[in-house]
Amino acid sequence: MTAVADTRAAAPERAGSRDLAGTGTLLRLALRRDRVMLPVWVLAIGLTGSSALGRMKSTYETAADRAEVAHDMNHNGSMRSMLGVAFGDSYGALTAWRVGVFLAAFAGIMSVLLVIRHTREEEESGRQEALSAGMVGRRAGLTSGLLTMGIANAAVTLLIAATLAGEGGAGALALGLGVGLTGLAFGGVAAVAAQITENARLARGLATGAVGIAYMLRLLGDAAEDGSKGSGHVLVWLSPIGWAEYTRPFANERWWALLLPLAFAAVLLAVAYSLAGRRDIGAAFFPPRPGPAFADRSLHGVYGLAWRLQRGTLLGWCIGIALAAAGLGGVSSGADDIVGDSEKNREIIERMGGTQNISDAFLASMISILGVVITVQAVGAVLRLRSEETDQRAEPLLANAVSRLRWAASHLVIAYLGPAVILLAGGLAAGVVYGAASDDLGGQLPRVLGAALSQLPAVWVVTSVVVFLFGLLPAATTSLGWGVVGVVVALGWLGPALDAPQSVLDISPFGHLPKLPGASVSATPFVWLLLLTAVLTAAGLWGLRRRDMSN
Repeated sequence: MTAVADTRAAAPERAGSRDLAGTGTLLRLALRRDRVMLPVWVLAIGLTGSSALGRMKSTYETAADRAEVAHDMNHNGSMRSMLGVAFGDSYGALTAWRVGVFLAAFAGIMSVLLVIRHTREEEESGRQEALSAGMVGRRAGLTSGLLTMGIANAAVTLLIAATLAGEGGAGALALGLGVGLTGLAFGGVAAVAAQITENARLARGLATGAVGIAYMLRLLGDAAEDGSKGSGHVLVWLSPIGWAEYTRPFANERWWALLLPLAFAAVLLAVAYSLAGRRDIGAAFFPPRPGPAFADRSLHGVYGLAWRLQRGTLLGWCIGIALAAAGLGGVSSGADDIVGDSEKNREIIERMGGTQNISDAFLASMISILGVVITVQAVGAVLRLRSEETDQRAEPLLANAVSRLRWAASHLVIAYLGPAVILLAGGLAAGVVYGAASDDLGGQLPRVLGAALSQLPAVWVVTSVVVFLFGLLPAATTSLGWGVVGVVVALGWLGPALDAPQSVLDISPFGHLPKLPGASVSATPFVWLLLLTAVLTAAGLWGLRRRDMSN
């Protein structure tokens, strides 16, 4: 009886070890595949704090200057919505205020991309099934992906803590842990999304959407209340990015706040592991519904098929950007209160949004951020072509009377016109709210709508770069395409906050656009951006016609 009991007791342990068999090998493979992307992410996030610290020391040289900017920023909802709350006026506290929420958001995006890349993308490509035919456990793929994400966030934490330790070891560690644990929390979100969805694109969209929702909750909560003295706003406490902010680095740290993302991540990872053991490789936990027996007329042809594949994503983006733009339009109406007699405050606003009046400058900076974010949708629409090719769903279409250019155009129509629809929705939402708040709906709505649509040529340039990669460098399209998005987003979000030189900001096509509403408008930058878009797109389609289709 004792031997039987021992055997039964050991069975779960052996089952668990079988589930994780091969994890070390998969982890080494993941780290090798990410040997370029991972260091770039870690260095970009980890070194931003030290760069911001240098800017703080050169801009605010005296204690009086630091106290003034902290006071003024905390007493304006518009600036709190953008940068968060300044909990102190030391160099370390101001550095955490200037870049803390951005670093937490970027850590979340990095974690989402890493986890989806090494879980659902591996299953979708068929590589995970081939590996599982050998000595690889059921949960080894998920574990290796999470370990890769964990290593990246640990490196970010240590780099932030090391580079800012001179301003106070406790504050530097608190900021580093706040950023790293936020990344871990969103890695848990991505792990669950990878289990319940049927493809990597949908899983990535759900998880990045969660990052966006968390950022908007933080934004709206900070705009509504200055949490520097009290307990903070409830909306900020509902956001993992808000938890990192409310850790209060360099300002009487709240170490217990770090338990929130840790517990959040632990729960989600437990759910992900449970779901991973209950489904087949390549299948979703919630299987897709069977389609109708007969196709609708709207599905006739490649254009109908592309629309069917991408309409859900486009609708989600329209709704999300409209809601975000409405919130930004509401908080922009109070930006005039920030300047007062402070020349430094005026310089901050003008650096972000131009030299026009303060409300227009703040609104211009917000619209620019929305334009930068929309590049994610446009690039995702182009990369759908690559996934259709590698998953061999394009071959049956091209075997019929469908040319490569027609097939590509069916998706590129959405890639180029989709951002226009999204910007239209966002511009209308922001214009209505901003116009109503300023009691000038008829005058402000056209200005804000025009400012939103002015972002379109820059979005198209980023889109055309990925089309160029798809045609001429297909194997590197996905990694380089998302790398382009990362550079553009980093320059758009962090460039003005760090007072980066204009030559650096001009790397992004958004750096060449006029800061609307309010700035003077010239046709020259728009013409050059549209011309560049046409040239890159034509080169990409030329390459597609002449290269072999791959898998």
